Amino acid sequence: MAKEKQKTRKSAAKRFKVTASGKVLHRSQMIRHLRSNKSKRQVRRLLQMKEVKGTFKAKIKRMLGKK
Repeated sequence: MAKEKQKTRKSAAKRFKVTASGKVLHRSQMIRHLRSNKSKRQVRRLLQMKEVKGTFKAKIKRMLGKK
């Protein structure tokens, strides 16, 4: 009898990315609305991917089927 596979949570797959070194990255918040009020420096900083910190990292990896 074949083992059951764990399905990837597609909602998490759309929002997070795991790098080759094992870091979990996500897009910044506060970039979609009211952009004209923000400085160019702030917008550039918000466009960069941020690393997930703490215990969320392991939970997200499990959702994505990574170890």
